[in-house]
Amino acid sequence: MSDTKYLDIVNIIRDRIVSGDYPKGSKLPTHRALALELATTPATVAKAYKVLIEKDKIESFVGKGTFVCSDTRLEQVIHSRQDAQVLNLSILQPCIAYNIDKLTSKISSCTDNITELDLFGYTENTGLLRHRESGMAWARHYGLEIASAEQMLLANGAQHALSSLIQLYTKPGDTIAVEAQTYPGILSIAHLLGRRLAGVTMDGQGMLPEALEALCQQQKIAMVIVLPSHQNPTGATMSEQRRTSLATVIERFRLWLVEDDIYGFLNENRMEAITNRVPQQGFHISGLSKAISPGLRCAFIRAPASQAGHLAAFIRATIWLPPPLMFEVASGLIHSGDAYQMAKAQQDIARRRQKIAGNILQGYGMSRQPTSYHLWLQLPDSWQADSLALAAREQNMLVSSASFFRVGPHSDNAIRLSLMSIADESQYRHALEKLAALLATGSAVYGHF
Repeated sequence: MSDTKYLDIVNIIRDRIVSGDYPKGSKLPTHRALALELATTPATVAKAYKVLIEKDKIESFVGKGTFVCSDTRLEQVIHSRQDAQVLNLSILQPCIAYNIDKLTSKISSCTDNITELDLFGYTENTGLLRHRESGMAWARHYGLEIASAEQMLLANGAQHALSSLIQLYTKPGDTIAVEAQTYPGILSIAHLLGRRLAGVTMDGQGMLPEALEALCQQQKIAMVIVLPSHQNPTGATMSEQRRTSLATVIERFRLWLVEDDIYGFLNENRMEAITNRVPQQGFHISGLSKAISPGLRCAFIRAPASQAGHLAAFIRATIWLPPPLMFEVASGLIHSGDAYQMAKAQQDIARRRQKIAGNILQGYGMSRQPTSYHLWLQLPDSWQADSLALAAREQNMLVSSASFFRVGPHSDNAIRLSLMSIADESQYRHALEKLAALLATGSAVYGHF
């Protein structure tokens, strides 16, 4: 790949722009920094940057650096989500069409019957007690032990919860341990806030406790972030034994644990949260974005009793409080039981779609759980992940390359496929069949090596 490596780097950067890993207007890494990450030379990176500048994807300013142009493919991808011609196997969300009737009905009933003035004014802490009690009920249902609603805080979605905890419990330059392939939102937060990430080796159950222990013996770790259920992007789910082993390491090295359990509702059986095992060190994140709708922006943070007031003060200082009106809707869905029914319906859809994917993509290596929203598809030697993502996009399909999730210089040669973002099942089946046909061509035939 020596003579054309700069073209591979062009594709990698272009895909990172599309995925949002390099947002519009953001400053790109220096030639030297990106060369170190991609195991190449600064001259090769400079050549790739020159191609992208000529294509109006990025722009360079003497003395300031290189930046993503405002008019990028990212905007086109966002718009394409509304385009019936684009087959989106990239974004992780529920099949919202199946939730829309109950959701709009609950919103309508809330707005028709609102009489409480406290939904329109400022409140103490991070929200109304009844909304925090609803969050406690939701999280308990899926495996969290929590003594009091005073320990449950409200956030504007899981991303806000993650950024708040990282800002408050680490400082610039600190190292945070994460899975070797991790959720891109964590990468974005760390890059923005100047935190270092250390990727911990994974297996089919996620983060390896012995690998975390070895890392903690080698360097100072301030925090560990894990997705224990249906991990994004690999789909790995930790057994009870794995959760206990990981908690033992976390307790021994006195780490802050951030347990992002946003997909916990997809577990076929109730799984005990890792936080239950380290209650004084663990923060547990849950919410309704993946089960009901991302538009609700309703997440819940269980904090240690000693930290609840501290975290509440931080949230109050930064956003004051999440919108009570949205949490009133969420609270109504939880207390009526509709939220659990909607979550179960999404789990059933995921189970059916996993079976369809298994039939169409049989013969390829797949890491998947029976009820996951996504799967991790290992690619044959004839394809490289970034090249496949580019080729798929040129055929009006969106898939996510392993490079979007990489922590460190290397990543799997794999793609993540979302099984839920295409509402119509026949269209979903068509998308997988089209992808299977593309996989069969091989990248050498398609021309992306």
